Amino acid sequence: KGADTLRTAPAQYTSTVAYPDNSVAQNLKSMAQVLCADLGTRIYYTQHGSFDTHSGELATHAKLWQEVSSAVGSFMDDLQEHGRADDAVLLIFSEFGRRIRDNGSGTDHGSGGVAFVIGNAVQGAMYGEYPSLKVEDQLHGDLHFNNDFRCTYATLLEQWLGLEPAPIVNGQFEQFACLKTSAS
Repeated sequence: KGADTLRTAPAQYTSTVAYPDNSVAQNLKSMAQVLCADLGTRIYYTQHGSFDTHSGELATHAKLWQEVSSAVGSFMDDLQEHGRADDAVLLIFSEFGRRIRDNGSGTDHGSGGVAFVIGNAVQGAMYGEYPSLKVEDQLHGDLHFNNDFRCTYATLLEQWLGLEPAPIVNGQFEQFACLKTSAS
């Protein structure tokens, strides 16, 4: 029944925004269709990559980030065109970081990662600190994270979705003051 309901979204949708021809852009376009159809979906998920490269990273990551940035730009333009740009917050994250030192052909998995929160409701800033490259500040040769990813999750769960974060993130975590509005 849910799949049948989702199939109605494209028929209700028109847009002048031309999305790039890559998988993440097409997935974001599908999300815009469902969001604009008011089907009640509150959380969407897609992935892109693989960023799990261990060599040739400069060229590969440049291509992947160009695909992500153009897809996100099209998605936000599309939501703006439909008057829905205030109704979405994007969380872009990686489940792993990269090591500081090159292994001869690239870098291996590391501890420090990154997350981006994007949308009209977001107060643009950097929440955290640039990690230190000093040897004495590293975590076994890795960037040392300076905030827990569950802080970001807790912030979005409570301040955007209006949910109690503790049972979802398994505890109480500091929240960021990164949203202009509360639960939508």
